[in-house]
Amino acid sequence: MSIKGAILGDILGSQYEFNRPKNLDWENVPLLKESKAAFTDDTVMTLAIKKAIIDNEAANTDATANAEKNANNDNAIIDNKDLVKTMVEVGRRYPNSGYGGRFYNWIKGRNPEPYNSWGNGSAMRVSFVGEYYDDFDMMQKMAAKTAEVSHNHPEGIKGAVVTATCIWMARCGKSKQDIYDYVLSEYPKDDYEYSIAYSLDEIRQRYEWNESCQGSVPAAMRCLYEADNYEEFIRNIYSLPCDSDTFGAIAGSVAEELFGGFGDIDAEGIIKDYLTDDLYEIYSA
Repeated sequence: MSIKGAILGDILGSQYEFNRPKNLDWENVPLLKESKAAFTDDTVMTLAIKKAIIDNEAANTDATANAEKNANNDNAIIDNKDLVKTMVEVGRRYPNSGYGGRFYNWIKGRNPEPYNSWGNGSAMRVSFVGEYYDDFDMMQKMAAKTAEVSHNHPEGIKGAVVTATCIWMARCGKSKQDIYDYVLSEYPKDDYEYSIAYSLDEIRQRYEWNESCQGSVPAAMRCLYEADNYEEFIRNIYSLPCDSDTFGAIAGSVAEELFGGFGDIDAEGIIKDYLTDDLYEIYSA
């Protein structure tokens, strides 16, 4: 399941989100230092969205609806209020998991409303949508919906839709080049500073920590493009002074699908060790 790759990417990436040494030997550093790693808000919100979608399906489904869930079935469209309710309920259990300031206020507020954000939070939490929906239009519609409840700036919505679409493409057997071409069409070189068109060698020379969708999604997908397995993908993330847990969550689920798993990495063991019991219950449902 694609969210495994996103959660693992969040945990592994968390080690260097804020305290990355300038001279980090990213090619050889241990992939996991237990004392430094943790799940973050990326995982919490990823699982909140999964729970909201699954609960909505359970509340509305019957045999016919279940068979048609990916064929423009209206029952599969979750109400914004239900989505927000679950995100708030799950999010409030983990107030210290690294939310950005405005999103923390959104979680804690009495009446959470969209606040025109283009932050990468919309892209890091969308992986279950790309995993769950087979129908292309439904997948993109749901990806936009999970963004717009808070991150309703066009770039915030785009970040979620592009991320979910890349997951969907990988699931459907599209190649790494196909995914690259799609991301390039959404983030062309002339318009985006960190377009996927730029090599990691080019990006490393000038990348600065960036929490926007437009500064995160194409660069995270470049980390994927220049990898041949999940570990190489993670090490490419380590090579940048970036929002590394979120890069891992954004492209980790694509990497899982594209590379057919995690190689020698004990993904299931790491996730089970780091998640709390209630988050693991949502993850494994």
